[in-house]
Amino acid sequence: MTDMTIFPQLEIPHTIAAGPGPGNTDERVLARFAKAGVADHMHPDVLRGMVECKQMLRAVMGTDNVHTYGVAGTGWSGLDVMFSAVMPGDKVVMFVNGTFSGLDGLTVRMKAATAEELATNPLDPAAASVTIVNVPHGASVTGDIVEAALAEHKPKWAAMAHWETGSGRVNDMRGFSDACERHGVMGLVDAVSSLGVGDFRIDDYPGVHGWASCPQKGICCLPLTYAPVSFTDQYIDVLKQTGCRTFVHHPILEARHWGIIDGADAPVGTYHRTHSAYAVSAFHEALRIALQQGIAARARDYIYHEAALRAAVEAMGCEVTSNMPSLVVLNLPGEFAGREKELVQACRAENFGIWPTLSEPVQVRIGILNLLNATAISDIVNRFAAALRKMGAEVDQARIDAVLDQHYGQAIAAE
Repeated sequence: MTDMTIFPQLEIPHTIAAGPGPGNTDERVLARFAKAGVADHMHPDVLRGMVECKQMLRAVMGTDNVHTYGVAGTGWSGLDVMFSAVMPGDKVVMFVNGTFSGLDGLTVRMKAATAEELATNPLDPAAASVTIVNVPHGASVTGDIVEAALAEHKPKWAAMAHWETGSGRVNDMRGFSDACERHGVMGLVDAVSSLGVGDFRIDDYPGVHGWASCPQKGICCLPLTYAPVSFTDQYIDVLKQTGCRTFVHHPILEARHWGIIDGADAPVGTYHRTHSAYAVSAFHEALRIALQQGIAARARDYIYHEAALRAAVEAMGCEVTSNMPSLVVLNLPGEFAGREKELVQACRAENFGIWPTLSEPVQVRIGILNLLNATAISDIVNRFAAALRKMGAEVDQARIDAVLDQHYGQAIAAE
């Protein structure tokens, strides 16, 4: 028998989560999580909180879809629920322009693969019914690209990431939805990075029938709470006809845990799979904050502060290739190309959490999730400038200060 080691208590320092996500959880959300009572999961206040979360989530997402709720877990869980409706042999067109839409594509191929296709390559099946449309890294999926692919392949499903954090690109949601409508295709959208950051209502995109997001980016909640999903009645009707091969991630059965039964809200909270009082309280507060700030106002703030960060890193000689309001993806100055991961690791050693891209070409990603004030942006800019200097770059601090002063004026001093 081996000796059992009791390790010291784990101490994790505060860091600036300045990557593509997860973002910095609001202190109000953390307080609600920590202060929730050790309550039975069927306590009336827990059930009331779940009902209110469901209602607030519909407002945040901008939808009348009854099947709108949170899936316990991270964004991966929400996406798996959405893609559960894809059955073996289903014809699917998947648009890929970065790491995470690529992983969505893998999920789709696993779901649509026949038993034989899956057995041939279980971890990376080549499903004949799935068409992957690859768009170059650093480019967006356009409506024309979607239109051409759907016209040619005439699939049952089409899927796309709204905002692709692997490359920092916003994809054409209007073009995607319109093309799906024209061709009678059921659209599925990965909104992991856009929900709570962009100003949009999902009901304005009738070609899209399934949406999946995550709790830790635009919603700014603890990662292991709830991944928002929403499904149209048409999606649910298709699912009723075909079924799906999962119990835990079944879109209809999972909805029952939120009191959504037979296409309608139950009058009171119902039995559920032990959602904790802590998670419900945190998610509830995160949704309250989003609605108090206003989705449109928050979206304007992201655009405003991203512009400052973009201008500042360009003043350091970096080339920005992204167009996302919450994330700047950049190439380092030419003489430092190839040292992106070295720079990122040096920043992380200083509790400054920026990220490289996870696929080629390697770039640097700096995010501003829930860091929407002049002081926070200035701190990110100055930390990044200091890291570049340590690598030997000549960074003109006066020029950076001038860029920030021009953008913010007296805002930094006021804060």
